[in-house]
Amino acid sequence: MAQQLSALRASFHQMVVAQQPTQRAANRPAAGSWRQQRRASQPGPLARGPAPLAAVRADQAADTADAGSIELISQITGGVDAAHAAALQRNAAAAAEGLAGSTSELKQKVRASILDLQNGLLERETEVRLLLLAALCGEHLLLLGPPGTAKSELSRRLSKLTGGRYFERLLTRFSVPEELFGPLSMRGLENDQYVRQIDGYLPTAEVAFIDEIFKANSAILNALLTLLNERLFDNGSERITVPLTCLVGASNELPESEELDALYDRFLIRRNVAQVSSAQLGTLAKLAAGTLDAGDRMSTDEPAGNGAGAGLEELTMDDFRSTMDKAYGAVDVPDSVIDLLTGVRNYLQDKCEPPVYVSDRRFMKAVKMLQVAAFADGRSAVHEYDCLLLEFVLGQRPDDAHKVKAFLLETIASDPGLQQTELVFLGLFGRACRVLEAANAQELEEARKEAAALVELLELRQGSLAATLDGGFPELRDTVWQSEASVQAAVQSLTPQMTENKKRAEDLLREAMLLQAALDQGVPAAVLERLLPKRFKQYQKGISGRA
Repeated sequence: MAQQLSALRASFHQMVVAQQPTQRAANRPAAGSWRQQRRASQPGPLARGPAPLAAVRADQAADTADAGSIELISQITGGVDAAHAAALQRNAAAAAEGLAGSTSELKQKVRASILDLQNGLLERETEVRLLLLAALCGEHLLLLGPPGTAKSELSRRLSKLTGGRYFERLLTRFSVPEELFGPLSMRGLENDQYVRQIDGYLPTAEVAFIDEIFKANSAILNALLTLLNERLFDNGSERITVPLTCLVGASNELPESEELDALYDRFLIRRNVAQVSSAQLGTLAKLAAGTLDAGDRMSTDEPAGNGAGAGLEELTMDDFRSTMDKAYGAVDVPDSVIDLLTGVRNYLQDKCEPPVYVSDRRFMKAVKMLQVAAFADGRSAVHEYDCLLLEFVLGQRPDDAHKVKAFLLETIASDPGLQQTELVFLGLFGRACRVLEAANAQELEEARKEAAALVELLELRQGSLAATLDGGFPELRDTVWQSEASVQAAVQSLTPQMTENKKRAEDLLREAMLLQAALDQGVPAAVLERLLPKRFKQYQKGISGRA
């Protein structure tokens, strides 16, 4: 390749040298009389020879130079195409092998607990997962829906799973604090102390269920807010720490009074619970009659037998108490996830109509929840797919969940990282044009290193997309926090745009490889222009725009 470049430069030099005699003759001062000058200016027998000969030599040099450029471009293109095909083949082979799912002890416990909690329940896969996630985060779950949809049953099963003390109450408009926090102590009143007998009531419970929670009056509300958020309860003059792990609140309707907004915000995870669908009413009838056979159980993701998690180790109270602290220090939140989090919050507050308010406290707790979700999956970093859980966190009204989910799926599918990489490539291409024209050795070496890094980055990105699409979204399917129905819906939404992104990544990888080869061989800028004509036009357009 170096010999070809030398020959190319030599041909250009010969062309210039061949034109120099004619140019010197044209610029030489005339001497003698005007007749001699006229005779010298007329094309004589001797004057006709050199001019055509010089023109022929110049044309031959130009043809040789053009032929050398074409051959050089052909060799670069052929080498890049072979390397590009090899890279795609490697990524395809890696995608065929698939991603090995994590098998941490905690993840196995979560899976066993999910199976146990949803045993005998229909279409409650998502609610079971959200309940366990809320408990692992030390947060609270709000279930909104009509009566008779197994809201209280879920909290009872969580209490049985953990073995913790359980408390349950139904609130009305006439409920008094004694119903939740215990009666006043008569002996305390005799000693002028305003204390309650809290044993067996909410301040001593580890798992609790409060139905119609938004019917709480102001007398109950003040103590309840502190207990839910700070895990503290004021019993007379003493402030005690309560052992509450998770409180499940249920309601048939959203709060209408502004004084209940603070209570509504205490529930990090919110889920609308609907009746069993018409398609599953037959299975529900068989379940009620005790005639549900093994085939029907398998079709509803419910293993046969008594106790779906029988024989498997399940979550314990120690797991619920320690997981959140372990996760916060062990799980990283990448910049891509942070961009997605800030993007969805800005979208909800600035672009939705009406705006959806997301408090700073809720935003911070959402980040920690994603860390717990990733930790329970056996991962050391939060993935963009984990953010799909924000559907149940950031909305204020039932319709907001659809807005959050649609924005997250659209943003993940559009792949902002790939768009930023393309902008980096355009900047590097413009720099390469200037460096090759100026022939600066130091800048050329720096550009080569940047091009090599860009090629490596694009190869990894294309491989990631290939593994996701060809492997059937293994990272999304491997998580314990998404039900099969949720995974199928997400895959259907993400596939079309991500398929286009994969093609874009392949094309951009080839262009980056061409740029790298051009920089490694130090070709003239004109050759780079012919290697990547579309990018060169963008480069020229950018220059003219700045001018």
